[in-house]
Amino acid sequence: MKIGIIGSGNMGRGLGRIWAAKGHEVVFSYSRSTEKLAGLAASLPNAKAGTPAEAAQAEVVLLSVRWPDVPDALKQAGPLNNRIVIDCTNPLKPDLSGLELGFTSSAAEEIVRMAPGAKVVKAFNTAFAQVYEEKSRLFGSRRASMLYCGDDAEAKSAAAKLITDVGFDPVDCGPLTSARLLEPVAMLVITLGYGMKMGT
Repeated sequence: MKIGIIGSGNMGRGLGRIWAAKGHEVVFSYSRSTEKLAGLAASLPNAKAGTPAEAAQAEVVLLSVRWPDVPDALKQAGPLNNRIVIDCTNPLKPDLSGLELGFTSSAAEEIVRMAPGAKVVKAFNTAFAQVYEEKSRLFGSRRASMLYCGDDAEAKSAAAKLITDVGFDPVDCGPLTSARLLEPVAMLVITLGYGMKMGT
């Protein structure tokens, strides 16, 4: 599968490395440093650096930027009509004290409004990026689960396959409106991990 990653920070880099190792063709884009982006791509099999517009031509697009950067990232990507977009963003307030959206909408639904026609799936937003740096998603003998949701069956099937490739058990949480619940779950995880110093 060809995967375009828009946002090559900790989350995008971690997932991209795993997918490239699994044989997927990965295009990394949208980084503050073009040199680091090129170095990342050169260090992996099946990977290259590109622009958001080039990443947007992939079969599946991972949007992994900070919430304030979403409009700019989508503008640089261009039209995403009929494109599968996996959204792992969380609409965090700048001070991490809460979410800027909640319960009547979600980041995932706002992305649909910003990118009409995109087949958006919410996934990978409830785990810290550090999880993707580990060799396995096994905890003892138990495999960790990854919650995901979306409205398009084809997009959800692709997301479930990529979730499995990362090493999680995919858990289908229903339509995209379920992102209104998944994003607060991520906020709770962040509060426990950073606010209460329970670790990431």
